[in-house]
Amino acid sequence: MKSHVKQIKAFWLAAVLIFVSVIRRELNYLPDLLVPSDFSMLGQSYDWWEDSVLTVIYLVALGLLVYSRHYLWAVLKNVPVSLYLSVTVLAIIQYMGENAIVFPHTFGEIIEELAETAIYGIALTYLWRFKLADYHSCLVQKLNYKFDHANN
Repeated sequence: MKSHVKQIKAFWLAAVLIFVSVIRRELNYLPDLLVPSDFSMLGQSYDWWEDSVLTVIYLVALGLLVYSRHYLWAVLKNVPVSLYLSVTVLAIIQYMGENAIVFPHTFGEIIEELAETAIYGIALTYLWRFKLADYHSCLVQKLNYKFDHANN
């Protein structure tokens, strides 16, 4: 039982790490504002450190997702198809805006940013509403069902 709770927490932590790292990549102007252009630590530039830290975060998140693969699959199965379709349509619109397909270049940039904001908003809302207790209670019911049938 404790192992399953750890897997649920690992899944949630992986989701948070992915969300934070994607948002950090999206805010690419922050280093220009906060880090001096000649920054160097241990002989490496800021870009090298940033890429290294984000790579470690991605690898940790991937490891956590592999560890909690059963919950990843459970969550993916329970997401409404309409949400998948909405995000897919927004991603296509974002791509079209970024590459000035159908939209003029200046208007395309606005479309791209609005679509990305909507996708991040959906992800944040879904992550915010994600309740570990829901999966924990389902797990308890499933384990009790297996235990009852094993004793009969």
